[in-house]
Amino acid sequence: GQEARPQPGSEASPQQASSQASQATGVRNWRRLAMQREVIVLLAMVLFNLIFTPHFWSLQTFNVNLTQVVTIVIVGIGMTLVVATGGIDLSVGASMAISGALAPMLFLNIPGPGGIALAFVLPVLAAALCGVFNGLLVTRLAVQPIVATLVLFIAGRGIAQVVTDGSLQAFNTPAFQWIALGKVAGVPFQVLLMLALVVAFAWVVRKTLFGQYLLITGGNEKAAYLSGVPTASVKLIAYTLCAALAGLAGLISISVNSSSDANVVGLGIELDAIAAVAVGGTALTGGKAFIGGTLVGALIIQLLRYTLLAHGIPDAAALVVKAGIIVAAVYVQRRSR
Repeated sequence: GQEARPQPGSEASPQQASSQASQATGVRNWRRLAMQREVIVLLAMVLFNLIFTPHFWSLQTFNVNLTQVVTIVIVGIGMTLVVATGGIDLSVGASMAISGALAPMLFLNIPGPGGIALAFVLPVLAAALCGVFNGLLVTRLAVQPIVATLVLFIAGRGIAQVVTDGSLQAFNTPAFQWIALGKVAGVPFQVLLMLALVVAFAWVVRKTLFGQYLLITGGNEKAAYLSGVPTASVKLIAYTLCAALAGLAGLISISVNSSSDANVVGLGIELDAIAAVAVGGTALTGGKAFIGGTLVGALIIQLLRYTLLAHGIPDAAALVVKAGIIVAAVYVQRRSR
């Protein structure tokens, strides 16, 4: 929460100062403990694969895992913001599908750089509108977040299918696909974009007034509102940013596949994102937001999937494992409290 400051002309009592210091120390200790757990788990999985998985330590394997985790991290960043407010967003996959459906319609039908530019901007804005819709249901109509976002979870993908008439949109447009396939000094641009977003939103959460309001709202919304925090606006912005980031992830997803299929773009990303957030140390009850932890959590989720596939375990089994990871992460959080 926001650190209390004594009013002008008054002095904080030793008890108040001690309480504030203890609270700040507790938050730092929780963040440090959470990150230690995540890093230890990640290193243990890497060590396991080095010993038991053939060809794990190769540049190709490294690139595959790193690029496949990008969309999980980008969606996970937005999910972290929403979860920090005490909410949840089940519609991120649908937002990806809507964005992915609109982009090819723009750059395939509008020639030249104008079509490419619009294909990067308008689909993300359309996804952001989905977030506005979710936020208004939560803040104005007081609909529970899981119910509010379930609406677009169902209807959003249907909208994407209607837009594309349910057909696959194949394309070969290097100027657009550079967002996923381009490289800067040998490093995939999508990876650099992911890291830039992690750094930017970590700074927003820790150093800006919005970040403080975000955590205060999730920690105790009623007290935050009575203290003058615009809790409704904070939650609306969080849902909007979450959907916009999902829209960006949708553009990367279709670029990698050189096609857009509204039936599969973003399918199941909700579980990956929530698992990354939970494993990353962000409490699903709100009041905390660890963007760096979400990055590590997403790496753990991706590496787990790779490990299961590399050892002949069906991909469907990974869904069960991910669900178990979420339950375990929530249990560990409760025990740590």
